[in-house]
Amino acid sequence: MGSSRLSARAGYTLPVFACAAAIAALRWLQETLPHLPAVTVELINPAETVEIPIEAVARLGRYSALAMTRSDPGDNLDLTRHTPVWALVELSQITTSAPRPDAMGDPQDQGAEPSDGSQALAASQEGGDRLQLLGGEGIGIIAAEERPAIYAYARQVLEANLLPRLGTGDRLTVTLILPEGRSLADRTSNAAFGVVEGLSLLGTSGISQPLSAPGQLEAFRDTLRSHHTPRDGLVFCVGENGLSLAQQMGIVGDRLIKTANWVGPMLVEAGFQGVERVLLFGYHGKLLKLAAGIFHSHHHVADGRREVLTSFGAIAGLPPATLQALFDSPTAEAALTLLKALDAETGSAWVQAVYGAIAQEIDRRAANYIRIHSEATVTVGSVLFDRDRQVIIHSKIGSSILSEFC
Repeated sequence: MGSSRLSARAGYTLPVFACAAAIAALRWLQETLPHLPAVTVELINPAETVEIPIEAVARLGRYSALAMTRSDPGDNLDLTRHTPVWALVELSQITTSAPRPDAMGDPQDQGAEPSDGSQALAASQEGGDRLQLLGGEGIGIIAAEERPAIYAYARQVLEANLLPRLGTGDRLTVTLILPEGRSLADRTSNAAFGVVEGLSLLGTSGISQPLSAPGQLEAFRDTLRSHHTPRDGLVFCVGENGLSLAQQMGIVGDRLIKTANWVGPMLVEAGFQGVERVLLFGYHGKLLKLAAGIFHSHHHVADGRREVLTSFGAIAGLPPATLQALFDSPTAEAALTLLKALDAETGSAWVQAVYGAIAQEIDRRAANYIRIHSEATVTVGSVLFDRDRQVIIHSKIGSSILSEFC
C-alpha cells in the first residue's frame, strides 16, 4: 500500500496522442475496418511501443479521414487531461501537380492551400515531400517564426509511425487539431514564451513525467543530493523555459536544478544539503507567488498573483484606479503590461518599484522558509523575467549571485 501511494503513474505527451490520431485516420483510409478502438504507437524516445485508445474515426472523402483520441498525461496536474486531439489526414500523389484533394469537400474537388497563420506549414525535413504537418485550430503559433508550435519530437514520432505506412509515390498531409487549445492556452504561460493562439506539441519524449507528483519530487531531490552538485550556489529553474533562458545567459549546467512546481520542498532540501546560495530563476507569473508565502507554484494548489501585485502596488503608492485595474487583470502578464504602459505615459518607474519590492520579499520569504524547515541559513536571490524572456527585475542578492554565475 505504501509503495502505491508513492508511485506516480506516467502518461504520454501530446505528440503521442496526435500521432495516434493520425495513425488511426490513415489506417481507416488504407484498411477495411469495422471499428478501430486503439492503435499502437512507436514512441522512439523511449524505445517502446504503446497502445493508445481511439475515441472516433471517420472517412471524410475518398482520400481524407479524421480521427480523435484524448490526452492522458498520467498522474500529473496537467490541464490537457482528457482534452480531445484530432488529426485530419489527406492522401495524394507526389507526382501530381494538382493541389491536394479538399478534405472537407467532394473527393474529386481540389482545395486551396491554407492561408490562415494557424495553418502554417511545418514541413518535415526527413520526410521531404512525403509528409507535411499542418497546425490546425488550437495548435499554437511560434510568433517570432510564424510557424506552428510543432516541435522536433512531434515531427520525429509522426514520421517514424506514418512514413512506413505510405506506398510508393504517396504523399500525406496531416493537420493536427486541438479543439480546446485556444481556451486552454489562456490558462498557461505559453504566450510568455512566444507561443500564441494555442498549445504547443512540445516535449523530447513520449512519456509525460508527473512533474507535480511525489515521485518526481524525489527525482529532483536525488539530483540535488548528487555529489556533482556545487554546494557554493545553485540556480533553481521553475520551468523548462527558465532552464533554457538560464543556459542562454551562460549559467553552467551543473548549477542548474529543475524544481517544477516544488519550489518549497526543493529549497528545504537545499538547506539540508548545505547549499550556501540559491538563485530563484523564473517567469514572474510563477515566482511572485512566493512573495505571498505560496511555495508550491502550480495554479491547482494556490494562485495569489493578482493579490500580490495589488498589495505591493498599494505599498508602492499606486492610485486606487490603477490598483483596481491591476486586481482586474486576467493574467500577471497583463498586469505587467499595464504598469509598463503607465511608466511609458508618465515617465514613472512603477515596474521597478512594484517588482523590486516583490523580489525582495521573495528572497526574504524563501530564506525564512528554509530556516524554519531545515534550521539552515541559505542566501536566496531572485531573477524574474517576462513573456519576451527579458529580465524584469533581479533582487540585490540575485544580481550579486547572477554576476558570479554568468
